[in-house]
Amino acid sequence: MRVYFTNQLVNFMSNSENARTQGERADQTRGRILDAAVRAFSEHGLAGARTEQIAEAAGVNKALLYYYFHGKDALYAAALETMAKGVVATGIAALEADGPAGERLLRFALSHFDRIHSQRAFQSLMQHEMMRLHRGEENALTPLVETIFRPSMMRLLKVYREGRRTGELIDVEETQVLYAALGANVFYFLSAPMMGMILGAELFAPAALAARRKAAIEYLGQSIFVDREHGAALAARVLEQTPMPEPQGFGMSKAVMKQQEARGM
Repeated sequence: MRVYFTNQLVNFMSNSENARTQGERADQTRGRILDAAVRAFSEHGLAGARTEQIAEAAGVNKALLYYYFHGKDALYAAALETMAKGVVATGIAALEADGPAGERLLRFALSHFDRIHSQRAFQSLMQHEMMRLHRGEENALTPLVETIFRPSMMRLLKVYREGRRTGELIDVEETQVLYAALGANVFYFLSAPMMGMILGAELFAPAALAARRKAAIEYLGQSIFVDREHGAALAARVLEQTPMPEPQGFGMSKAVMKQQEARGM
């Protein structure tokens, strides 16, 4: 009897270990496919990316890719969702950090700038999706609004209301703070090629990006705080405590990457 139960226990543990190992391998395979998909979709868009190339880059056959994601559109949606969850989680962490509401809002604005600068794959995917939205086409952003993007923005507005209630932040129409904190970042990156020609400067050069990053947070410290000295001190602290991240190359074509390397970017 003891031998029987011992054998049963050994078999159970062996089966559990095998199941766990298989699950880990499946997660790793799925992760490799998503990584390859992010690269392909951010560089070529949904229409231009090829599932054969994604499968080859992930080290799997095309049939396995379809086993995990059931098609190109589903893979694209999963890639965007995976990137969005990671990006939004970083922003939420900034809003939930210790410190007064104004400082958390500054950290959120800085993380937003850093995301656009460093998470180029996500930025490229978002640009593709925004174009589809503007054209009124079916898109992968709409399903993520309620689960990912709206909760993030509502959390940001909640932090602003907290700061306004305590008298730390100025009393204005609340979405204006959202546009002030995030809109300037978006405009800088979207308009950099044209503004660079107007100003005669390379606005994607490392020094220019670092200067804009610093100026954006310093401006918020001066503009949305009742006590400007307090806001300036918080802005300086947030900048000192948050090094500028290095950009990731996803989302740029090889030609663009070569141009940036030639320019010393």
